[in-house]
Amino acid sequence: MTTPRATEQRNSRTRGIDAKSTIEILRAIHREDASVAKAVSGALPAIARAVDAIAGALERGGRLFYVGAGTSGRLAALDAAELPPTFGTPPRMVQAVIAGGRRALTHAVEGAEDNRVKGAEDLAARSPTAKDAVVGIAASGATPYVLGALEYAKRKGAVTIGITSNPRTPITQMAKISIVTATGPEVITGSTRMKAGTAQKLVLNLLSTTTMIRLGRVYDNWMIGVALTNRKLQARGLRILMEASGAGVAESTRALRQSGHNLGAALIMLKTGASARQAKRLLRDTHGHVHNALNHAKTIAGDRHNPHG
Repeated sequence: MTTPRATEQRNSRTRGIDAKSTIEILRAIHREDASVAKAVSGALPAIARAVDAIAGALERGGRLFYVGAGTSGRLAALDAAELPPTFGTPPRMVQAVIAGGRRALTHAVEGAEDNRVKGAEDLAARSPTAKDAVVGIAASGATPYVLGALEYAKRKGAVTIGITSNPRTPITQMAKISIVTATGPEVITGSTRMKAGTAQKLVLNLLSTTTMIRLGRVYDNWMIGVALTNRKLQARGLRILMEASGAGVAESTRALRQSGHNLGAALIMLKTGASARQAKRLLRDTHGHVHNALNHAKTIAGDRHNPHG
């Protein structure tokens, strides 16, 4: 019998946990959780390589696909769903593929993760190409559904990235870039929704947020791409615009209205004096990169004022 992977082994630090008091149980779980950030820290160089690869794919007009089963798939779906309202990205840019489909988001779909062929078929339905990036997420590093999808992505020439909590596993051998967060044995033996799942959430936050920063969907540390779809977000957008531009309430409100509530365009208008049409064109020309659009606007303005160089 082979030795179980680290995430499946029994945790000596939590033996007898069922006989402890409530506060003792909480302390034991919290102690284990405190080790997760360190495990992720060790993977930062690999995460950086993954971000560069993903950002490059998206800049070329490609897409990012997350593939996972169970907790991994649900965390992937959560991250993908939150990017459009946070950064103003089109929904097709980042997509989650989960074993068992939509039903698996709220219910356990038994056996779905064991189907390697279905992993390939579900990804194939999205028609991945060499321009895309595919991130397979599997705490064990051996989920057949995820491996099937990564294998298909590799055949299509897409960039392949694996996220796992176990080194030297099939996913690390298959993926071009491997992100390994060695979280070790769980509080409850084999319950990888805990430390391994927390590590996955942290890694996904790092991957997507840093990628969005690289793509210019953040200005300084403001969510300049945030979709202003409700009162809370509209108030936040106005506050961001005022802080980022230094303009007052009336001027900022007017710029937002004229730009069609496009926060990035409104910022360019206030900082450069551009019209709404010009600001939107600058954003289109720089693929939505607000910082680059502002620099381009300043260059154009400088050329106008100094036509002879």
